[in-house]
Amino acid sequence: MPHAPANGIELYYETHGDRADPALLLVNGYSSQILGWFAGFRERLAEQGRFVVSFDNRDVGLSTHLDGVEVDLRAVTKAAAAGEPLPPVPYTLSTFADDAVGLLDYLDIDAAHIAGVSMGGMIVQQMAIDHSDRVLTMTSIMSTTGEPEYFESSPEAGAALMAPWPTDRDEFIAAGVASRKIGSSRRYFDADLAAELLAASYDRMFYPEGLSRQMSAVRGSPPRAAGLRQLRVPTLVIHGRDDELILPKGGERTAELVPSANLLFLGDMGHDLPKPLWPLIIDAIISHTAHASPRP
Repeated sequence: MPHAPANGIELYYETHGDRADPALLLVNGYSSQILGWFAGFRERLAEQGRFVVSFDNRDVGLSTHLDGVEVDLRAVTKAAAAGEPLPPVPYTLSTFADDAVGLLDYLDIDAAHIAGVSMGGMIVQQMAIDHSDRVLTMTSIMSTTGEPEYFESSPEAGAALMAPWPTDRDEFIAAGVASRKIGSSRRYFDADLAAELLAASYDRMFYPEGLSRQMSAVRGSPPRAAGLRQLRVPTLVIHGRDDELILPKGGERTAELVPSANLLFLGDMGHDLPKPLWPLIIDAIISHTAHASPRP
């Protein structure tokens, strides 16, 4: 299994396509393993002339787990909401961004196009802010800026996100399907496909301990508004009007802040990447990475 030393940890990674093609780094969301970027999605990007690199973030999947490192997520969330000083967190979104750059270093990639979903969108935003010299273009998908007023869920979707994971396999799958139904595209939700992905994720690596640390990085990182305003990285923002986990205003705000960003709203998309929308999403990413030029 391929692992890369990066930022003091090891990241499990996969590649698709020709090493000679422009690199496209895909970054996962909260609690999501590399499986969340469906193999077919990655292969189609590679077929369009991109060297696709994907990986498990720290504390999920087959990458390094910070076993036993504790965090008070409730206290972090409360302090962030109140604008008060934050308790210590094990790592931040900048740490995730440094991990990704470490993977590029290992693969000897000087600069890459980067795309991230949900928390992964936050990570690529932070990566573009912290490491703009390593970023050719950025695509932020179903994400937001970290500003509390633009980081909202519907009550039902928010509760589903924060619910504890059952440890029994069958219960985990059933609970996961119910949760994903709330956040996913209403038109395209496929319960059988969701159950298949959840089963594969459970069998590959069930590691609920990492959830609180990943979420503490999201809640414990400062808003990115100031950094996004200064970006000169060509940016595409993709968001679903059907998204109840990160409401559409999160995508709107991201595009508003980044100079000359392009915004693609998809009417039938929720907080997922439904297969019927793959052609549209892939075409948008390929076009963006082919034609965008650095901002003056």
